[in-house]
Amino acid sequence: MRGMPRGKAMAWPMIVRTAVLDEMILDAVRAGAKTVMNLAAGLDTRAWRLALPATLRWVDADFPAMIDYRESHLAGEKPACRHEHAAIDLRDPDARRALFARVAAEGPVLVVTEGLLIYLTPEQVGALARDLHEQPAIRWWLSDLASPFLLQRMARQWGKKLAAGGAPFIFGPAEGTKFFEAFGWREAQYRSMWLEAKRLKRTMPMVWLWELLGRLAPPERRKLFVRMSGMIQLERA
Repeated sequence: MRGMPRGKAMAWPMIVRTAVLDEMILDAVRAGAKTVMNLAAGLDTRAWRLALPATLRWVDADFPAMIDYRESHLAGEKPACRHEHAAIDLRDPDARRALFARVAAEGPVLVVTEGLLIYLTPEQVGALARDLHEQPAIRWWLSDLASPFLLQRMARQWGKKLAAGGAPFIFGPAEGTKFFEAFGWREAQYRSMWLEAKRLKRTMPMVWLWELLGRLAPPERRKLFVRMSGMIQLERA
């Protein structure tokens, strides 16, 4: 982050995303989720730090090297629930479907793809959505979602750095959550990054200026801004 233009100033959406998805995960567990499958888990430690039922099954899936790194740093730590690691390259469709089938054996299942979809092509997101929907026990899907407007803004600021690192931002469907309807998923909840940041008092620098510009903008522009980025809950249609 220190190498990214204005990297520190852009920490606020990561903080908000983490806090809001914490809330949404706990809500889904209270609603009946028995297993959480966390895809592209990275350094997520929710299975250790959230107040989860001891009977909950939590599966953190990521590349083998990341799983090795996680296991080496979490050795000796006790998770709050029944925890598993799954070493997998999610781009491998056979391995992906096998993982989903194995995890779905103990449902209902909540899937989390925090920080993943933006790096995928629409075709890859569609394939993922289709494979998840093939398992009836997978009931809910939590993710973050960017808009084309946000991708354009971030491309101007971070595009060259991301491309040089081989991780450009790609997925930001113009139709928003309607993109997922063709694959059997519908929006159950949308929590705007902008509104949640205000609620949590973790707003961006110079927020007052953006608020002023928003009040002067036409209604359609304000609506676009509110749904520029957010945390979504999808459910089976």
